[in-house]
Amino acid sequence: MPDVTLTISSRNYSSWSLRGWLMMKLSGVPFEEIVVDPDDAAAREEILLLSPSILVPCLTYDGYRIWDTLAIGEFLHEIAPQAQLLPSDRLSRARSRSICGEIHSGFNSLRSALPMNLKAHFPKFKVWSKAQGDIARITQIWRDCLDAHGGPYLFGEFSMADAMYAPVATRFRTYDVPLDPVAQAYCDRIFAWPAMQEWVAQALAEKEEIEELEVEF
Repeated sequence: MPDVTLTISSRNYSSWSLRGWLMMKLSGVPFEEIVVDPDDAAAREEILLLSPSILVPCLTYDGYRIWDTLAIGEFLHEIAPQAQLLPSDRLSRARSRSICGEIHSGFNSLRSALPMNLKAHFPKFKVWSKAQGDIARITQIWRDCLDAHGGPYLFGEFSMADAMYAPVATRFRTYDVPLDPVAQAYCDRIFAWPAMQEWVAQALAEKEEIEELEVEF
């Protein structure tokens, strides 16, 4: 068996760690977790969107490091194709890669205005126009995929695409974002997934806080 580890940071704040971890769980590949110390300055800067580098998640497979979330997903799809992180149909697979790429590189207004914070809840939070545009685009992606593939997840069964958008579902819940019934039902299904419940439970048990993300809005 190859030596497989996944390096992550805060479960409460790190959306990228959540994505990589859900992909690992979905793949079925056994792995050990390495959690970056919450006082690590580089990891803190990354969570606060101040770092140009991506430190987590980082998959180490038999001594080889893979540190980009999309690269991790593609690699896991290659070594565990039975898990179907990507759809079997060629056109659906291309569509999945498209929407994964969109969340990977876009929606910066949403990221900065609604940082991930699983412990927090801000009822009736005021979402400004730029972030509203991101929300509208994301929920349209969800509706289109659910309609095209029949649900219950974006491409039928839980896949890489759902892992990529799972942190958005947490943001919508944290900041009390009003959603249409289809998008709300999809968020609820994300939270009901056992791996997601495991992550949330461990996030709520974390003791550390990042003061910049604990502002009273």
